[in-house]
Formats: sequence, C-alpha cells, structure tokens
Amino acid sequence: MKTILIALLAVTTLAGASAADARGRWSEAQANAWYGQQRWLIGSNYAPATAINQLEMWQAATWDPKRIDYELGLAQGIGMNTMRVFLHDQLWQQDPEGFESRINAFLVIAKRHGIKPLFVLFDSCWDPDPKLGPQHPPIPGVHNSGWVQSPGLPGLRDRARYPMFKAYVQGVIGAFAKDDRVLGWDLWNEPDNGADQYKGQEGKEPLVRAMLAQVFDWARAADPSQPLTSGVWLGDDWTPGGQSSPMEKLQLAQSDVVTFHDYNWPEAFERRIKQLLPYHRPVICTEFMARGNGSTFDGSLPIGKRYNVGMINWGFVDGKTQTRLPWDSWQKPYVLAEPTIWFHEVFRNDGTPYRSAETDLIRRLSAAP
Repeated sequence: MKTILIALLAVTTLAGASAADARGRWSEAQANAWYGQQRWLIGSNYAPATAINQLEMWQAATWDPKRIDYELGLAQGIGMNTMRVFLHDQLWQQDPEGFESRINAFLVIAKRHGIKPLFVLFDSCWDPDPKLGPQHPPIPGVHNSGWVQSPGLPGLRDRARYPMFKAYVQGVIGAFAKDDRVLGWDLWNEPDNGADQYKGQEGKEPLVRAMLAQVFDWARAADPSQPLTSGVWLGDDWTPGGQSSPMEKLQLAQSDVVTFHDYNWPEAFERRIKQLLPYHRPVICTEFMARGNGSTFDGSLPIGKRYNVGMINWGFVDGKTQTRLPWDSWQKPYVLAEPTIWFHEVFRNDGTPYRSAETDLIRRLSAAP
C-alpha cells in the first residue's frame, strides 16, 4: 500500500500542471521528423513463449529475462528492430516500483539487441475479467486462450478506479518519457473490440471511448518525447472525412502517428494504406500476418516497404499463447490435429524458423534502403 500511495503522490504532482502545460498533439511536421530518424520499422507483437498473457510476462514470479534475451536475439538475427509489447494496469497497482524496474530491465535487453519497443497500455481483447497471480494453463487447442483485457470490465465500470488508471498511465509514461530506448506508446489496443468469445459486455464501447479520450490527455500531461497512438482496425473507410466510427474518429484525431491493423489479402492491405496516407503522418501497421486469412509476410511486407509503412506482425515464438492456431479454434479446438498451416508466429519454440523463406524475406527487406 505504501508504494501505491507514493506512486499516486508522484502522479498527483505531475498532474498538478494545468492542461495548458501539457504538450499538444504533434504537428504533421513533428511526426514526420520523428519518423525520419527511425529505421524502417519491422518487428512482431511480443510475449515470451513462457507467458500466456501480459500478467504472466511481467509479474515477478513468472518474469523470465533469460528467455526474453534469447528470443530478442532471434529477432535481431533476422533484422527486426522493434517489438509491440503489452503492459497491464493491474501490474502497476500490484507493485509500481517492481513493474517499473522490470520494464527497465526489458529495455536493457531490447537495446542490447537493437530493438525499440512500442508499449501498449490498455487492451479491449479477450478475457474481460483479469486477475493477478498465477494464470491458468493454456486451453488445449485454443488460440490465445489466456489473454486478458486491460483494464477489464469491472474496472471500466467503476469510476472510483479511474484515479488509479491515471496513475498507471502517467507513472509508466512519466518514468520513460525521455527514454530513447522506447519507440512510442500505443495507448489502447482495439478499443472497440467486443471480445465476442465472452458474454456480458454490453455498453462497453461508450465507456472505453470516454476513457480513451482521457487517456490521451493523461499521457500528454506526462510530456513524452515519443509519439502517442491508438490503432484503427475495424471499419471500412478510414479516409479523412470518410465514414469512420466515433471511436475511429477519436483515434485518428488524437494519434501523433497513424497506426492500424489489417489481416486481409495484399490488395485489401494496400487499400488500407492508401486510405491513411492523406493524413500526412507516419503510418505503422501494428498487426498483420494471419496466413490462413490471406495475410502473409510474402504478400504484405513488400507493400509496407514500398510505402515506408512500419510493419509489426502478430506473434513471434510459438508458446503458451498458442496463436499458431487459427481464430476458429475457439469454436473447434485443434486438439487432435494441428492446422494445415500455422496462423501466426515466426519461430518454433526451439528457435527454428517456421518458414525460412519468411525469415530470409524479413532479413532482406529490413536491410534494404
């Protein structure tokens, strides 16, 4: 309790400055100047093979820096230079000092391998009732059977918890706001995801949308030198002045750099990029590559390279998330036989590539001008 009170006091001090003192959204020129200083961004959404979700990755009892070091070495070996890494508000509530220390330790490892992570603070996908402590084992044959939402529905519906969410946002970002080992801050993953595998989530989207607007304000008050973003993923028209949803309008209007998800065929992927280029800001695809859905390294990576769009695929090393299995495993678990092709992941658990042609392509494109 003492550490939480200290953390809250620190955030209260940070928030004492008026809203007018917080930095605004970056101009197009600022955003493009930042992007011009980066290499072409290529990486994966990352959790170590030993973790079923964000909580298991970061909690002290299951923190696995040796495995993380090994896996980021694999990433370095194929030319990857970023990883999208999910955090969780309950980790801050549990142990803010320890959580900050482990984030710093992760950054030490990542820098050693030439990788600058994009950290994700909140997430609307999968289990809406996250709980600290030991996590359940993977459900046999099921894709991402243990991933958890942040903040989770109980917290989202309880306004009394919002000061803690603010403390989490400003505590984490504030600790690393000027740290050049951090690529940026992805404030909320798929905020309008209904997580259809779980029932009882009625009324969630308006609550998330209202809180996301606050999260952008809280984050800017921490004055980060890195960009803020939240990626669009759902609608059909993301063009300026188009038919975007209220959530998408918020995301696109507030993000310093534009991020998006696309798990479709190459022609659809390229169409998405063309919808976002008129914002005249850097564009990064923060999720793609679902082989069975038509989204592949072979099809999408060369397009991203041609348009100078950063590319971060889902999944890295096969492990407890089991995202080599397709989405439909929630309806028909793959317990008797593996799918014909892996859905996600780049490497097998033993560190050998799933397809060496893919890792060769990643290595070649990452090194190309």
